[in-house]
Amino acid sequence: MTVRATELRKGTVIVGERGKLLLITEYHHHTPGNLRAVIHVKVKDLATGTVTPQRWGSSDAFEVAYLDKKKCEYLYKDSTGYHFMDQETFEQFPISEELVGEMMGYVRENTPVAVTFHGPVAIGVELPASVTLKVIEAESAVRGNTATNVKKDAVVETGLKVKVPPHISVGDEIKISTVDGEFLGRQN
Repeated sequence: MTVRATELRKGTVIVGERGKLLLITEYHHHTPGNLRAVIHVKVKDLATGTVTPQRWGSSDAFEVAYLDKKKCEYLYKDSTGYHFMDQETFEQFPISEELVGEMMGYVRENTPVAVTFHGPVAIGVELPASVTLKVIEAESAVRGNTATNVKKDAVVETGLKVKVPPHISVGDEIKISTVDGEFLGRQN
């Protein structure tokens, strides 16, 4: 489906030059006085992860990419990337570390996730807003640091490092935001 640049929004995936999939990460429509409107955007190449600023005219047209989401299960990681299994067809496929490396710190093995596809190619993983993970390493708390908002380092079962309050110890299950990696609370 082809749309004009003025109809695009942040979060839209378009097909760029040579079939590249570009995610619009920033969008600003600017009309300087009585001149033609200009659209300033930043696009992220979903294959390489590079972000580039671009400037488009209001009459420029782009093809919006058709994306499909499937329920999949994260299986394991090896040298070829992260391996997933489609929960409907039981077909297994890898996704490269460049595409989903940062996100996978929030996902433990055998966890269901939504995987985004463009045609037959997997291009990304969609995470829930928060996840619950078990603490496997935590610094010991310093006595007397409870009056201030002091945080200590902790490592969860996936290897992700998180800043947590002093009362969190090894074995605790904690809730973590997948948006910014912040500690949200202890799970009972």
